Order: sequence, then C-alpha cells, then structure tokens
Amino acid sequence: MSLKVRVISQQPPGGRCTLYAGYADALAHHFAVSAEVVFSETRDAHGDGFPSLWLNGAAVQPEDGMIVMPADVTAALVAHGVSAEAMAGLTEALGLPLERMMEGA
Repeated sequence: MSLKVRVISQQPPGGRCTLYAGYADALAHHFAVSAEVVFSETRDAHGDGFPSLWLNGAAVQPEDGMIVMPADVTAALVAHGVSAEAMAGLTEALGLPLERMMEGA
C-alpha cells in the first residue's frame, strides 16, 4: 500500500501536535510506511499549518471541527481507497495516543 503520512507541528509540540504525531506513528507502524513531522510557525489547524495530519497530500478534517479523532482518520483512509480489511486493528492503535493525551489533560 502506498500511503504518505505527514504531520505539521509547532516546536515544541503541544497537545494536538503530539496527538497527531502519535496517529502518524500508529499509521506508519500499521501500514509499514514512513511518516514525517514537519515543524512550522504557521498556525492553521487542519490546513497548511499546525496542528494538522495529512494523508496522501490531503489534510484530515475533523468531524467536530476541532480535533482529529480516530474515526476521522479511518474515514479519510476509506476516502483514499483503503479497504476495511487493511485497517483491521487500526482503530485500537489510533486510540492509544488519544488515551495518552486525555490522561495528560
């Protein structure tokens, strides 16, 4: 599978930047692809600045308009043609960084 994963983050990373980097790590591990983190000084959530998670050149948009959730990531993957079989176990893996963020809040 060809999947390009990119996170745009502030330096040092904050809450959502850290969360999206965790999602990127889970995606990279699950699909055996690489993920990159790009640091930016431009704040543009879910756009060309931080915090944002990009899959195959498109920013993942959160359903609630605020924070990308595991369901948003899987919906974006489906939109990119990834099968349900290829995503088996991914929702749980994406839930771990979210749990870590919620415990730290």
